[in-house]
Amino acid sequence: QEEKKQLTLKVEELERKLETTSAQNIEFLQVIAKREESIHQCQLRFEEKTRECSSLARQLEMAIEDAKRQVEQTRERAASRERAAQSKMLDLETQLSRNKTELNQLRRSKDDAERRYESRLQDLKDRLEQSESTNRSMQNYVQFLKSSYANVF
Repeated sequence: QEEKKQLTLKVEELERKLETTSAQNIEFLQVIAKREESIHQCQLRFEEKTRECSSLARQLEMAIEDAKRQVEQTRERAASRERAAQSKMLDLETQLSRNKTELNQLRRSKDDAERRYESRLQDLKDRLEQSESTNRSMQNYVQFLKSSYANVF
């Protein structure tokens, strides 16, 4: 009876461990879902920056065409307009350069995040597999003990 009591305690402890592992798995799945949402948000920001860069490139092209037309109309007006357009082009190019840099940083961040999330996901899968293997081993052990005690008694 004492051994049976000890085995019952062990079984209950294993069941608690199983519940704990299941709870951890649920937490890990929630963390993964949050991280996937973060990746999705990064992708949305990336797409928004890409659209913004395209818009800035179109604005830059329009500014260049406008400057050329003004040069053709009059030399005096062209000189004044050209300086303004060049100033605007410089600002736009600076902004475009900053946006490209930010875009590249976002790409690197996205790639780094994906690598980290993939690594973490693989780690979680490995832990889950190890947990399941341990659970199977414990179940086999409990089954062995049950059959041994059944054979003894």
